[in-house]
Amino acid sequence: MYTAHPDRYAEMPYRRTGRSGLKLPALSLGLWHNFGPDRPVETQRAILRRAFDLGVTHFDLANNYGPPPGSAESALGEALKADFGPYRDELVVSTKAGYLMWPGPYGEWGSRKYLLSSLDQSLSRMGLDYVDIFYSHRPDPQTPLEETMGALHTAVQQGKALYVGVSNYSPEQTREAARILAELGTPLLIHQPRYSMLDRRPETSGLLDALDELEVGSIAYSPLEQGLLTGRYLNGIPEDSRAASDSPFLNSDALTEELVGKLRTLNEIAASRGQSLAQLALAWVLRQGRVTSALVGASSPRQLEDSVVAIGTLDFDADELARIDKVVKG
Repeated sequence: MYTAHPDRYAEMPYRRTGRSGLKLPALSLGLWHNFGPDRPVETQRAILRRAFDLGVTHFDLANNYGPPPGSAESALGEALKADFGPYRDELVVSTKAGYLMWPGPYGEWGSRKYLLSSLDQSLSRMGLDYVDIFYSHRPDPQTPLEETMGALHTAVQQGKALYVGVSNYSPEQTREAARILAELGTPLLIHQPRYSMLDRRPETSGLLDALDELEVGSIAYSPLEQGLLTGRYLNGIPEDSRAASDSPFLNSDALTEELVGKLRTLNEIAASRGQSLAQLALAWVLRQGRVTSALVGASSPRQLEDSVVAIGTLDFDADELARIDKVVKG
């Protein structure tokens, strides 16, 4: 029987999400790639237990996480039942709907039918009565935003979600979503954008500015850029790496000589700070407090521990930031 570490809240900082009462750990655990039938169940449970012992109280999912789709939620459901029953009220569990989940016209995007059906299925897989955060995973170009936001509002009204968020929405779409939700009486809590040292779109598009103005939280996904910022690719492409498998999210063609040169220079900057490249990348995303939390994946408890070390050194001086910008932007 798992018993959580008594000092689990001693080191992890928790940041208020927008203007809500909800605080998230600076690092949250994403269950995108490493929770499914192709991974040992005991390893998955060990990662979740170690995360919680380190103060990582937020587990982030989507209906299609796995592979196959749905398996990450099922894996979490088993772990919740086996290990986390006494701790449910200390956990923040989030899920999303928006990408393809089942065949036919009602199995993806942003219709009311799809979102609410998907949420019911997610709750069933996880064995939960509610999730803490339910997201629209991507904007639907054909469904009125009023319908999509109305479905999120209904999820809260039904008691199946405590808060709602959006992911992959533009600044303009985010502002409109926030307006609609405010009129309905369910505030927009959080936005989940892709954001890293190598992907600055939340800055350049004005999304972070919009979130500041709206007083909406943010949680960055892919802060390690699908592994590019972990140091795995400083000396070639390892045979067991994601790039070697030609994953749709990262393939060998992306590893150009120019990019590898940038990664090596960033690694030198990290070393000068006493950090690994991954720790530097996480600290950079969290550096100004504009990002509420950064999502990390983990294939082992040790990998998660390495990520958590990053929260100990979040300050950058002007010279360090300028050097990073010079490397990335050229």
